[in-house]
Amino acid sequence: MTKFSSIFMLLMVLLFSACNTNSSDKKDPSDYLIRTDIPARPSGQKDVLGLVTEKLDTVRVGFIGLGMRGPGAVERFTHIPGTQVVALCDLHPERVEQTQTILDRAGLPRAAEYSGSEEAWKELVQRDDIDLVYIATDWKRHADMMIYAMEQGKHVACEVPAAMTLDEIWSIVNTAEKTQKHAMQLENCVYDYFELTTLNMAQQGLFGEVLHAEGAYIHDLSDFWGYYEGDWRLQYNKEFRGDVYATHGMGPAAQALDIHRGDKMNTLVAMDTKPVNIPEYLIEERGMDRDSAYNFANGQHTMTMIRTENGKTIQIQHDVASPRPYSRMYQVSGTKGFANKYPTQGYALQGEMLDETVAPDHENLNAHSFVSAEVRDALMTKYKHRIHQELEEKAKEVGGHGGMDFIMDYRLVYCLQNGLPLDMDVYDLAEWCSLAELSRISIENNSAAVEVPDFTRGNWNKIQGFRHAFAD
Repeated sequence: MTKFSSIFMLLMVLLFSACNTNSSDKKDPSDYLIRTDIPARPSGQKDVLGLVTEKLDTVRVGFIGLGMRGPGAVERFTHIPGTQVVALCDLHPERVEQTQTILDRAGLPRAAEYSGSEEAWKELVQRDDIDLVYIATDWKRHADMMIYAMEQGKHVACEVPAAMTLDEIWSIVNTAEKTQKHAMQLENCVYDYFELTTLNMAQQGLFGEVLHAEGAYIHDLSDFWGYYEGDWRLQYNKEFRGDVYATHGMGPAAQALDIHRGDKMNTLVAMDTKPVNIPEYLIEERGMDRDSAYNFANGQHTMTMIRTENGKTIQIQHDVASPRPYSRMYQVSGTKGFANKYPTQGYALQGEMLDETVAPDHENLNAHSFVSAEVRDALMTKYKHRIHQELEEKAKEVGGHGGMDFIMDYRLVYCLQNGLPLDMDVYDLAEWCSLAELSRISIENNSAAVEVPDFTRGNWNKIQGFRHAFAD
């Protein structure tokens, strides 16, 4: 056999071998996913999708945490009919007294007081004249307080983020399912005017099929680090990597895409930049040595990309260190339209994107634009959400981030009074908070793809489409 024939035969053998490779040897893309444990639902436990509970003529509330957020919540509740502030709790007695003056000004009875101990909040939760426990403490205490409140037969509402680890999330989910109590995360940004109007537009089909949504928390906190008691927030960023504060961006995006109401998040990939500004702040403002300051876990800018079961995507960003204008980067992109809030509020609609004064020209990058301000305003008037139609005037009067905090609290009370499903359930809490640990896992594994657990454990398609509930 000639040298050429030998080479030819070898090539034929290799080709034949390649063509007959067993298909079972090929890797499924899912084989490369990092997965976390999904605990089986305990026996006798059922999901709380669409949970309705007994109507409450008067919602009796106990507040835990009266620092940066709690007093404002108490103030808002004095404007909500059918509520009673029963008890107030904070580690510091003077904060409780200061909050009592809010009730005094409103002409309401003073509440029972709990303070002076790390465990004082448990005494509040154990009362038998409280229906709802409202938590506004630091992140580290949220999960334990929520779980204990539900175990004591209370509904619970908690400031964001309500949980920081998957273990905490699963414990909250299991407790809500076991007790059949509401566990709502107090995500106010889903009630902002542009977001809620845009959601209504999407639900009315104005954007066609929504394929992509974006959100973020871009907020330079350099002027605020000293306001967090015990430096807890900065220390959390120093110790933990990933998007530790994702819910402001996740909430509106998830509602626009009907997450666990016809679609679910399947996988995510995250990456971050190196930290610079906060370590430099620690050196310059607090006198920390450079090695200690740069022993800092969280990246300055964190990006997370998520893909859903129905082939849609979400992008979430987090940056509390860079000198950037405040932004939640809210966007909704569909087959027939687009919405954008930061830095300019605007809508672009199919057939109306091209400036009528110019002819189509691929060289003119400004030819395609938002609809005019007049058209935008007309759209926002036409598609004003029912919630804003009913509450906008009062919300702006009461305030709280421009009124969205009042709407959030009002809707919580409204649903409890009318025995309706809450606007945000425990699975929303789980999904939005899960980015903290899941993004960390991805980043620490060279931005590997990570599976997003189905916190409904198979029931993500049970409800079709996100909608706010209203009494007849």
